[in-house]
Amino acid sequence: MSEVVTEGLGRFDVLVVGGGIAGTVAALSAAEQGAKVALACSGPLFGGSSFFAGTWGLGLVGPVPGGETDFERAILEVGQGMAGPALVHALVSGIEPGIEWLEGLGCRPRRARAATEREFIPCFDHAQRDWHGLEREAFREAMGAALERSCVTAFPHMELLAPGTFFDRSHGIVCGIDAKSTVLATGGFGGLFERTLTTPENLGAAQAIALEQGASLVNCEFMQIMPGLVAPVRDVVFNEKTFRFAHVDGVPGPGATALLDARSCHGPFTASRPDREVDFAIAAAGDGGARVTYHLPGELPEFMRTYADWLRRDHGIEPGDELRVAHYAHAHNGGILIGADAAVEGAPGIYACGECTGGMHGADRIGGLASASALVFGRIAGREAAWCGAERPTAARRPLRAMASPRAEAALTGLRRTMSRACMVFRTEAGLRSALDSIYGARERISAEAEGSDDARAIAATRRSELALEASEALVCAMRARAESRGAHYRADVPGPDAAQARPNALRFSPGADHGEASAFGSFAAAPVALP
Repeated sequence: MSEVVTEGLGRFDVLVVGGGIAGTVAALSAAEQGAKVALACSGPLFGGSSFFAGTWGLGLVGPVPGGETDFERAILEVGQGMAGPALVHALVSGIEPGIEWLEGLGCRPRRARAATEREFIPCFDHAQRDWHGLEREAFREAMGAALERSCVTAFPHMELLAPGTFFDRSHGIVCGIDAKSTVLATGGFGGLFERTLTTPENLGAAQAIALEQGASLVNCEFMQIMPGLVAPVRDVVFNEKTFRFAHVDGVPGPGATALLDARSCHGPFTASRPDREVDFAIAAAGDGGARVTYHLPGELPEFMRTYADWLRRDHGIEPGDELRVAHYAHAHNGGILIGADAAVEGAPGIYACGECTGGMHGADRIGGLASASALVFGRIAGREAAWCGAERPTAARRPLRAMASPRAEAALTGLRRTMSRACMVFRTEAGLRSALDSIYGARERISAEAEGSDDARAIAATRRSELALEASEALVCAMRARAESRGAHYRADVPGPDAAQARPNALRFSPGADHGEASAFGSFAAAPVALP
């Protein structure tokens, strides 16, 4: 079988893949150690979920002075046994130094003027924290200047296809970037769904590639499912804080006020609170969305006022307008299993940070910790990768087959439909099993019709679909392995938690060997794991 001949774009100490907060922070952190750094991203620099236009800002929370222990305890409690204590400690202890580091670059996160309002208690938390608003333009300006000063070489519009191998979308060629160590900072799995509050490029490709290299995934069944607008505009996040002033069609009458008030305390859906009934009503409304109307007070709280101003300015929506709301796939609480040093377990020379990773969050995640994790573990991953790169030879690129299938693009469209049907709020064994059958069928059709090709775009499209199918299979298998309802994972056929499953599962490729205590699901084996 022939292989694609790739053009080399240079040799580096560290290759960072991903142009959002985690990736840019990792690249600068590596450069600060004296490493020669390449930064490749599938879209423009400062893209990805961090800069998705359908969300109205980036909150970043940390402990109040003297509150580190309480914050760690809260993260572990909200995680419901799924988060690793050492990873949580690394996260919490790195937030304040990370903010100071950002400020040293000239990016000063905004602080709340009315921080004692209940709206500033983070999602799923019980107390006020040190809240910061990370403004995208300020971050882009400060980080861009710092990367330029540090001589980081940026390669935008480069899609990762295999270790060290990319598709250059601007020029339509397959090319290679050689490096001694690699940092993955590519975001989550949101692009595998029809409705998503992330960029469509977030197909879990890096997670699939990491699995091929020997890594494990952890907690990836816990996907944040967010309410978003489908009318009068689409692909825009809904501010959950407004639920307490809303009427939502389908929410039961007598207890509706209390349910909506409780639901206003967290953005993502959770199966662990009674207000899940609000999300059940939204899900039952289907693709057209549930009708939402308001009875607003004369003076909105600051947090809601900021959102209302953004809706009016960017989307022409007034605070009292009728809305239609449906569920969107958003961020993931799990991903590639890393240690407190951001090294990928089972894959030497590879580090990871940001939403593509798992272990520092659990079944639910406190609001504002996604940005905090990207900042903290981005700094760690860049530093550690630079130190690793100083001692390692250049890693070999993985050859890419010169094969293309005419069914690749259609397979991706069908996959998004399958994942949206089976893997959102209502999950069942029957639905997940059917999704796996669809995934296997799509993979077989691609393979059966693949032919030798010298068309780089067709080769890249085929590899893209193969990786997306692989990532989707991993997600579905993780959801099947957790036969209970906990946090962001709801099984309609097992609607309550199971104390025996109050531990994280690690998912690995299963070549068909004896797995011992592991449960085999298709190409994967899932087994309980003790997190650091």
